[in-house]
Amino acid sequence: MGEIKTLMYKGKPLVRQGRFVFYGNPDDKFILFMNILDTKKIGDLEVATKVLVQIQNTDDEISFNEKVVKQCEKSSFFDAFDIGTIWLDRALKKE
Repeated sequence: MGEIKTLMYKGKPLVRQGRFVFYGNPDDKFILFMNILDTKKIGDLEVATKVLVQIQNTDDEISFNEKVVKQCEKSSFFDAFDIGTIWLDRALKKE
C-alpha cells in the first residue's frame, strides 16, 4: 500500500469526499466547505450545476449553527471555488 497523498492547492489541502469538497488547513480558524447539490451530464462528465459554498469556523467548541460564517450558492464548481477561496483568504487575514 502506498502513502495517501493529499492534493495541495496554493499551499492548502483540497479534499473531496463524494459531493463534499473541503479546502484549507484544519488547524486554521476557517476552512472552505462546498457541497455539490446538483449536476448534469455533459458527454461523459458529471458537471456541477448547483454548489453550496460555506466558510466554516473550525472551532469544535461552538455549535453547528455558529460554524457557518458566510455562505452562498453558485451555478458552477469554478464560480463556487473562486468565491470560496476569496472569502477564505479574507477570513484568515482578519484573524
